[in-house]
Amino acid sequence: MTRQPTPEDKFSFGLWTVGWPGGDPFGSATRPVLDPWEYAGRLAELGAWGITFHDNDVFPFDADAATRTDRVTRLRDACDAAGLVIEMVTTNTFTHPVFKDGGLTSNDRGVRRFGLRKILEAVDLAAEVGATTFVMWGGREGSEYDASKDVHAAHERYKEGLDTIAGYIKSQDYDLRIGLEPKPNEPRGDIFLPTVGHALALIAELEHGDIVGLNPEVGHEQMANLNYTHALGQALWCGKLFHIDLNGQRGLKYDQDLAFGHGDLMSAFFTVDLLENGFPSGGPTYTGPRHFDYKPSRTEHLEGVWESAKANIATYLMLKEKALAFRADPRVTEAMRYAGVFDLAEPTVAEGESLEAFRATDDGFDPEKASERDFGFVRLQQLAVEHLIG
Repeated sequence: MTRQPTPEDKFSFGLWTVGWPGGDPFGSATRPVLDPWEYAGRLAELGAWGITFHDNDVFPFDADAATRTDRVTRLRDACDAAGLVIEMVTTNTFTHPVFKDGGLTSNDRGVRRFGLRKILEAVDLAAEVGATTFVMWGGREGSEYDASKDVHAAHERYKEGLDTIAGYIKSQDYDLRIGLEPKPNEPRGDIFLPTVGHALALIAELEHGDIVGLNPEVGHEQMANLNYTHALGQALWCGKLFHIDLNGQRGLKYDQDLAFGHGDLMSAFFTVDLLENGFPSGGPTYTGPRHFDYKPSRTEHLEGVWESAKANIATYLMLKEKALAFRADPRVTEAMRYAGVFDLAEPTVAEGESLEAFRATDDGFDPEKASERDFGFVRLQQLAVEHLIG
């Protein structure tokens, strides 16, 4: 039986996940919408440590100040009563028709100015409720038609917007970092910053990039036919893995937002292995929330919503148990050693070795003999399969 989650697990859910009523482009909602604090209370009962939300998950787009304050206060009170942390806040610059061409990169300057103000207000909200991460998903930043966008100018405006927001966070001395969330497409035909690599490239150009990092999502990287665990690894290597979104995806489809592990289970296993065990040779580790960004199937009613939330937690905990056993298995250690996994951490050029000295010797290396080496990668992978399903 899977153990019960504890606060040390740092499981968190977006209110938009369990709060999704099941509507999609082809059909209307299949279940009622509850108030935000009702979702928060139920998540706490299931063992969640924290919650996250978009500004307009809590109050309407056109809410007045009194409504905003009242609804945010009720949610905070409910979280305090349930012992929940509000660990991340984000903003919605994709639902309202005004954002149909983006919030920070719209061709309409008035929209960009409006979008930037809305984002800054959401930053204030994040600080107000004690969040430490502010996620930015640019779902409408992009295009369907190549002739419609000056891509150079669009990235200039993206940079301008991010530096303005990050600079504001610093000026207010907020304990906040920005996590960019890449996605290749949907709802736009092509979204700017489609992958972790693209986002890292933009961050490198920012004036205030020190507080801008990444919030990679399983499904978004896999929609680009990329390896999610590798994306996490590169973000960790860069010191930019600020937050994560866990869910399930099966191949190059629309964004399925399945429960975690309900897509590519082997990939999910190695994701948990990295998150819980770290790199085989040491290095930076991820200590942040295990955040679930999924959607309960529209075939489910309210009871099914809570069952699907429980499924995310249970699957993660089962995979964690298996990943810990995998790394503790002496056969795995031996197989990693045979495969040279630990050798990769040794620098190719020795410390203090000059380029001239390096080029002056061949180390007695025999390419023909080296080509006969057996790495044993398949055996190592099979051990992972054994731990996963054995």
